[in-house]
Amino acid sequence: MAQLKVGARLRSAVCATEVIVVAAPAGDVDISCGGVPMLGAGEEAPNGATLDSSGEPTLLGKRYTNAAGDLELLCTKAGDGSLSLGGERLVTKDAKPLPSSD
Repeated sequence: MAQLKVGARLRSAVCATEVIVVAAPAGDVDISCGGVPMLGAGEEAPNGATLDSSGEPTLLGKRYTNAAGDLELLCTKAGDGSLSLGGERLVTKDAKPLPSSD
């Protein structure tokens, strides 16, 4: 578990996924990709870590958020693993609808 800061870069230990933190909740959080905790700058991947491919892969340029909406990650490099926070899968954030121009 680690405390996140806006602008921090995280990478997956088991696939090519890389993200940037856009919004972060207060306190320690447990963000994982493919079932393995994500790595910060300078951290090494654990030996023997394997990808849990049960979820959807991350998509380049998409924003991922939790149900509470206090965490937001921007995918900068797509990968095969799915993002989760404390076991809860993160979902893609929908674009805000534009007002009609009648």
